[in-house]
Amino acid sequence: MLEKYSDQSLLAFFTLSSVSKSFKILIACGGTGGHLFPGIAVAEALRARGHQVMLLISEKKVDSEASAKYRHLEFETVPAVAKPATFSPKMLPFLWKLWGSIQHCKGVIRRFQADAVIGMGGFTSLPPVYAGHTLGLKTFIHDSNARPGRANVITSRFCTQVFLGLDAAKSFFPHRETVITGTPVRPEIIDLPTRDVAAALFEQDPARPTILVTGGSQGARRLNELCAQAAALLPTETQVLHIAGALDFERVSEITRGKEGYKVVGFCDQMPSAYALADLVIARSGASSLTEISIAGHPSILVPYPYAADDHQTRNAEVFSEAGASILVQERDLDAAKLAVMATSILQDLPTYKRMTKAAHALAIPDAADRVCAAIEATLTPS
Repeated sequence: MLEKYSDQSLLAFFTLSSVSKSFKILIACGGTGGHLFPGIAVAEALRARGHQVMLLISEKKVDSEASAKYRHLEFETVPAVAKPATFSPKMLPFLWKLWGSIQHCKGVIRRFQADAVIGMGGFTSLPPVYAGHTLGLKTFIHDSNARPGRANVITSRFCTQVFLGLDAAKSFFPHRETVITGTPVRPEIIDLPTRDVAAALFEQDPARPTILVTGGSQGARRLNELCAQAAALLPTETQVLHIAGALDFERVSEITRGKEGYKVVGFCDQMPSAYALADLVIARSGASSLTEISIAGHPSILVPYPYAADDHQTRNAEVFSEAGASILVQERDLDAAKLAVMATSILQDLPTYKRMTKAAHALAIPDAADRVCAAIEATLTPS
């Protein structure tokens, strides 16, 4: 009976069964939803396994809005420190702020009496991970992307282990101990509501084919515009749930005014319902979004953010495209008519739709949060 489980799943099970001590884990996960939500997923899993957690987030509005619904978790804000260009005159002020942030994080670690620190990526993770390292704690960094960010490569120098969302990233950490965990997602993404419940929440028809448009937390303006313009070219039975972002809500609403079945929202804190309603997703290709799309099992059209660092979103999208789960198209090659044709062809070609759905599911690692927890516990528990 055990053979149907992966080795990682068995590791998580046996580690959970054998760990009796409760640890205190500090999770640095602020700055973007792509860092915050996986951090929350790890926090939920650690709590379920009997550990205590504190989450460090930035002072950005996106962090305060997204964390507001998780009142049972303990959050603390730390000053955000964004690295300028290496030879920029802003480097000296950056180093001063970085030193101050590290000292602040040391104080948080001592007050919380943390046993370990895990960063979920970006320069927000560097100060607390480095602080934990200098205090002699076990430290970890998680990278979700196929091409890791430079901040994570730097932070990995101070880590006990590096956790990876995709196997393609392993070569970027040649001298570090790596563990392929997948990217953690919140429990509610795994256990979606029914389609009828989701449709009622967004005032949509559960019987109609539905496209979910989500641009992520940055750089969605052009993608929003293309999707809104494509609305007039979609079949009349197709409806759209478009998460435009607060800054672009009014503009997208104006472009699609009068289009029956086109629902525009600004901020959405009900993503499980959005995925439950969707048949097809049009999105940027941030790693966290792709992880959620794969777990939901949806075909997707991926339009990488063209200004992402090291073009990492293209690398992420290539993993999904090569697996047959997505169509990858660069923003420069896209117009509204082409987008409408691609979306319609996927929704109306049942064999293609089923093939893409199966491929998306095959990329999913729904127990990623437990894999992360198991690896942390194994490191903290004496053999």
